[in-house]
Amino acid sequence: MIKKVWLNLAVKNIEISKKFFLEIGFSFNGQYDTSHSTCLLVGETNFGVMLFEENQFASCIQNKVTDTTVSSEILISIDAESKEEVDEFAKKVEEAGGTVFAKPAENQGWMYGCGFADLDGHRWNMLYMDFSKVPKL
Repeated sequence: MIKKVWLNLAVKNIEISKKFFLEIGFSFNGQYDTSHSTCLLVGETNFGVMLFEENQFASCIQNKVTDTTVSSEILISIDAESKEEVDEFAKKVEEAGGTVFAKPAENQGWMYGCGFADLDGHRWNMLYMDFSKVPKL
């Protein structure tokens, strides 16, 4: 029986990545800290995102690590409680050295969000969703 799921991402430097994610408001589970990995906690359920230095990650996947400067393997989406939270978060990302590739904006009339890349080029988005405005079929 599957007990838990988590996401694994390759990073160039654990300490630099950790500093970035702390600056934008995330926390970590120190139980998983090693010199080559750490566990980023996301959301109210503390969804685990394991960050592995690239060499360690490559040995686990037995494949090439995606070059995030030219392609993306995944888009990680996180929930926001308001449009203002999205706006504030986008500013934090830029101040921490990340790249906001999609500025905060309305989407489909019921979502408001932004897209950003972390220091290793992994793509994320933050969305505020107003379900009262979802078009009915």
